[in-house]
Amino acid sequence: MPEPVILVTGANGQLGAAIRSLLSLYQQFQFVFLTKEDLPIHRFDLVQQYFEKTSPAFCINCAAYTAVDKAETERDLAMQINAEAVGILAGVCKAFNTKLIHISTDYVFDGTATIPYREDSITHPVNYYGATKLKGESLCVEHNNESIIIRTSWVYAEYGNNFVKTMIRLMKERNSLNVVNDQLGSPTYAVDLAKLLLDIIAGSKSGKTTWTPGIYHYSNEGIISWYDFAMAIKELTQSNCIVHPVPTALYPTPAKRPAWSVMDKEKIKSVYHIVIPAWKQSLAVCISHLQHT
Repeated sequence: MPEPVILVTGANGQLGAAIRSLLSLYQQFQFVFLTKEDLPIHRFDLVQQYFEKTSPAFCINCAAYTAVDKAETERDLAMQINAEAVGILAGVCKAFNTKLIHISTDYVFDGTATIPYREDSITHPVNYYGATKLKGESLCVEHNNESIIIRTSWVYAEYGNNFVKTMIRLMKERNSLNVVNDQLGSPTYAVDLAKLLLDIIAGSKSGKTTWTPGIYHYSNEGIISWYDFAMAIKELTQSNCIVHPVPTALYPTPAKRPAWSVMDKEKIKSVYHIVIPAWKQSLAVCISHLQHT
């Protein structure tokens, strides 16, 4: 029997690259990685044709419009990729009996809470990017209620553009940096998230765990500010750059950011029996890889 196919959209992003880095651990599957050029998922006709040819057993949708500030002006494009395309992909997955995992964000919340957000907490995005991702969640469920949706936050990796790589570069270029200290959340190492996704698929295929549709929260363990994150990067890279904590008010951006992005992860831990690494442990792994490549 041929290996089941896992289709990964958004193959050029951080998470797509992180999944690719783990392929040797999941040789019981055949992987197909697609960029937006390979398969524009907002085109129903092309998605349907592709599924007719390949009939994937699983689909991980990593495709997303993630430019949070630009989304305030590029509204149609952000809505097309983060919402309309998700509805199309979810519907086609249902028609072909393909199990779908869709990636969402902590930005569906407004950041005014003082305790970690649960999956059933009230959503209320404060920027357009968050609004498009929330719409994507609802279209995903509407068109395919067997989907798994995973909200994550502050994603970084050795791949692509992210806070960790930006800080490492700036700390080499400058003597001092200002980093906001009044936005709190939890970083997510994309490789940890990728492993979780593949373990959910592998477990459901082997019968070790059950495919349990619904919304889940996932990030690394721990609550920090962006300033704390930058200080840990400084320490792990042994940089001499001085990092100053500053309030968000000093750094106005086109899109508002939630001040509190902490998510409760008890649901995913109990359903899928996982232990989530601490944020600093995973950051050290990532930085070690960056230093040795």
